[in-house]
Amino acid sequence: MRILILGAAGMVGRKLTERLLADKALGGKAITAVDAFDVVEPSFSDPIVTSSAGDIADKATVDALVAKRPDVIFHLASIVSGEAETDFDKGYRVNLDGMTHLLEAIRAGGDAYHPRLVFTSSIAVFGAPFEDAITDTFLSAPLTSYGTQKAICELLLSDYTRKGFLDGVAIRLPTVVVRPGKPNKAASGFFSGIIREPLAGQEAILPVGDDVMHWMASPAAAVGFLIHAATMDTEILGARRALTMPGIAVTVAEMIEALRQVAGDEAVALIRRERDPVIETIVSGWPRKFSADRAVEAGFIADADFVSIIRAHIADMAAEGTKN
Repeated sequence: MRILILGAAGMVGRKLTERLLADKALGGKAITAVDAFDVVEPSFSDPIVTSSAGDIADKATVDALVAKRPDVIFHLASIVSGEAETDFDKGYRVNLDGMTHLLEAIRAGGDAYHPRLVFTSSIAVFGAPFEDAITDTFLSAPLTSYGTQKAICELLLSDYTRKGFLDGVAIRLPTVVVRPGKPNKAASGFFSGIIREPLAGQEAILPVGDDVMHWMASPAAAVGFLIHAATMDTEILGARRALTMPGIAVTVAEMIEALRQVAGDEAVALIRRERDPVIETIVSGWPRKFSADRAVEAGFIADADFVSIIRAHIADMAAEGTKN
């Protein structure tokens, strides 16, 4: 089995690649080759991995990747929410043109080529006013450019699947926390920052109020979602190929209390409240809570609670330290 991972240098892409290399198989089939692609060249030591860097919005680049006829394609590459909002042209070029090139490259493979395509969408495809808990039938009406780009990609994926060009699954990821490393340009980045930085003995800026609630999942859960989407029986989905992933609805105050429970008052004291109207406006346009019944029925599994997410992050950082 050959696997193509677009966005393999990102946090979730890297963890997904590492999981696949450790498992050595996907859906009971041995993995013989992994093509890892991103805007910066991913770094993996396993000999079955071929790494490359380029622009996902360049048609020739995407055509060359798909010409290897991967059996499963994970499409994680995108411009994140905050950057897509501030750089309109770049957001549409990368997030929409990249998807269009990928779908057309697959279609050009002909009737004999029919890969599984797993696309990471986002809960940003939904816009206010919201129900208390967003159900699977709630209207997709995003209020950000990023959410609009993801929603268009979902529709394209469903249409190309309906026409028989591929077997597509779009998974709307919750905000993934706690992200290791340095902050990125995602508007949601502070959700990780207010946990990650205090655990490392550093100050963290909290740009929103303590009452802000958000839908979250751990990196491990996100990888699990991707693996399941790549191996599940898609007949259960019918024509509705986009699924909202299960997660945890947690407020900032509850996050801070979980941090206190795990790391004590000293860690919590490192959080500095500094409201940012731009971030608050973006976050206010996001849903807070979901009822992800379709995904749960399809076998997707969420984290137990937010304390377990924090403890998993601590364990991951300890493992990374051991490797280094």
